Amino acid sequence: MHIRSADLVDSIAAALQYIAVYHPPEFIAHLTEAWRREESPGARDAMAQILTSSWMSATGRRPICQDTGSVEIFLSIGTDVRFEPGADLQALANEGVRRAYRDEANPLRASIVADPIFDRINTRDNTPAVVETELVPGDQLEIIVCAKGGGAENKARFTVLRPSDSLVDWVVDAVAGMGAGWCPPGMLGIGVGGTAQRAMALAKQALFEPLDMHRIVAEGPASREEGLRREIYDRVNALGIGAQGLGGLTAVLDVKLRTFPCHASALPVALIPNCAATRYLRFTLDGSGPVHLTPPAADLWPGELWVARPDLGRRVDLDNLSRAEVAGWRVGETLLLNGRMLTGRDAAHKRMVEMLDRGEPLPIDLAERALYYVGPVAAVGDEVVGPAGPTTSTRMDKFTDRILGATGLRVMVGKAERGTVAREAIHRHGAAYLSAVGGAALLVSRSIIGSRVVAFDDLGMEAIHEFTVRDMPVTVAVDTSGASIHESGPALWRKPRD
Repeated sequence: MHIRSADLVDSIAAALQYIAVYHPPEFIAHLTEAWRREESPGARDAMAQILTSSWMSATGRRPICQDTGSVEIFLSIGTDVRFEPGADLQALANEGVRRAYRDEANPLRASIVADPIFDRINTRDNTPAVVETELVPGDQLEIIVCAKGGGAENKARFTVLRPSDSLVDWVVDAVAGMGAGWCPPGMLGIGVGGTAQRAMALAKQALFEPLDMHRIVAEGPASREEGLRREIYDRVNALGIGAQGLGGLTAVLDVKLRTFPCHASALPVALIPNCAATRYLRFTLDGSGPVHLTPPAADLWPGELWVARPDLGRRVDLDNLSRAEVAGWRVGETLLLNGRMLTGRDAAHKRMVEMLDRGEPLPIDLAERALYYVGPVAAVGDEVVGPAGPTTSTRMDKFTDRILGATGLRVMVGKAERGTVAREAIHRHGAAYLSAVGGAALLVSRSIIGSRVVAFDDLGMEAIHEFTVRDMPVTVAVDTSGASIHESGPALWRKPRD
């Protein structure tokens, strides 16, 4: 069987565009069921936003998350498969990625930096992809294309347990220590056995198996492996983490497990979560041409579950923030933001602190302003901005005290919890931290009615923008007292072990 290089490139590009806008159908089914039975108001609202944003992405063909991921491509090559003479699989994969991410109709955010240690310059086309190959019997080429978001990938864990240790206890403790930066509700991929590198590969590959926890819960486990998956599923959800870490019944929709024989003296275990922007696709090329992909049925989604309304929460004028007003906000309260806010992520924070340390003036005035941790997708058509959901806020913790103290910044907006150092700085400076819903990027972007780059244009997606927002929904996650919803919420919904 002969595979044309053009067919491989076209198929990879098509698959990346497909997974950028469509969740896997079984993921939507599991998330919908979790939303229906959720009792926590905050978690239920977050899942409604994610489902609504997913529906908007599917119908509007725009990315389900502003972090359109680092690309991983797994090629299972049949021994009877033949490629064109001189075919370079890495180069072909990169060309497919390049075409997908630079697609003018639906551009995807480029997040890859070429030099991981020193200059960290963005490649601007999201290449190179991580390509894994294996030879298998047969005459077909099976391909798995995955776009993995940084928030979830950053929470990957590995350990080597003693053979007598509890796998379940380690997984539960690891998830409890992850925080909410992996953007739950999502999946857990667990790899057990082999060696360190094999265990990590098993965990990643486990994430590409269809969700079936509903069947296991309804019918009971059909094997010891399914019983183990169900036990981990129950115990992790009993932690009370809930959607976005706000506290609730469901943080994990499914638990996947793969194993491999290992040395008698050890038990290697890897854990990799998948976030609410779960994106992967498995397909086969047989030499007849590129892959043909059919969009999911429109009735897969439960519809538009979340609509902005003035009565959802307190309306805030960002153009007239004051220390006294911010001091009146309380943890768990819903706010609707209106007016102008600035944006800034890791690279912008690092550069601002370096400028402050050198005694240089900043190019923007942060006094009594709000700063949103976001790196948006480029706009298309009549959009003001592309999908613009929050990034994980803990990465900015190391800069928080310096920025608050030197600039008078009053409010920060992101996702997931803040660490002790950041919460102490927030309390000390009379500031507040607000949480937007990760995984609802397109929905969030619809509340942005104006956007312009105001500083650090060379940083690409990490440049500082000024957004004008209208009724952007957020939750008070850390108030001026330093109290955190990501501590009080899970504590309220945590279930004691039997």
